[in-house]
Amino acid sequence: MADPVTPHGFRAYAVGDVHGRLDLLERLLELIDSDLSDRPKRKTLLIFLGDLIDRGPESRGVIERLRTFHHDRLSPYFLAGNHEEILLGVVSGERGLLKDWMTFGGAECLGSYGLDPVEIGTLKEEEALASIKRAIPDQHVRFIADFADTLRFGDYLFVHAGIRPGVDLPQQSQADLRWIRSPFLEDEGDHGFVVVHGHSISEEVELRRNRIGIDTGAYHTGTLTALGLEGMCKWTLDTANGINEIGPSH
Repeated sequence: MADPVTPHGFRAYAVGDVHGRLDLLERLLELIDSDLSDRPKRKTLLIFLGDLIDRGPESRGVIERLRTFHHDRLSPYFLAGNHEEILLGVVSGERGLLKDWMTFGGAECLGSYGLDPVEIGTLKEEEALASIKRAIPDQHVRFIADFADTLRFGDYLFVHAGIRPGVDLPQQSQADLRWIRSPFLEDEGDHGFVVVHGHSISEEVELRRNRIGIDTGAYHTGTLTALGLEGMCKWTLDTANGINEIGPSH
């Protein structure tokens, strides 16, 4: 496709997987605020690509910070990742999820809500699920449950994991939007839009013709990344390197 553009008059910042790193989130929000001050824009979206929780130490803090987020120049928009999906399943009492979730970030999430993961692991599943439901505030659950799966923005599509190549957007499965890696990551075809996604970690932003991956593994690398888009311009903001142009300059 031709060089992708955003809707006229709009800017977007897309934020990769936060994974419980409240410290990095605060630093990245400061960078975005500074960028907005240097290059003001009235109509600006702040899009979180999912996986706000798990792995890092402050899932609860991240959710509370963003649930109560307010900014005069930024309109927040939240997409669901696979980790939010699992948390909602656990809180709803779905069986068979807890053991695996505890091994890929759930233990840290529970710790942030004041639960002892070791103790939870000794309980019968029914008792453990009940304890988790009591510990996680209803307003946090409602906030997460309202997350969308995709956002179309001009020639861009924001999504957590990606899409299944060759399938029209309305027919994409929720499982693929939240979980897919292969064959999406390897595909070089024209989707009709550029997919901006997280979920699959890379050392630096993956800038491909048909997709842009911005999950830089914040929970263990210390680098949380956002992508700025306006018109035909692209730039990155991250907690290790600051602000860098990767497309035509403003």
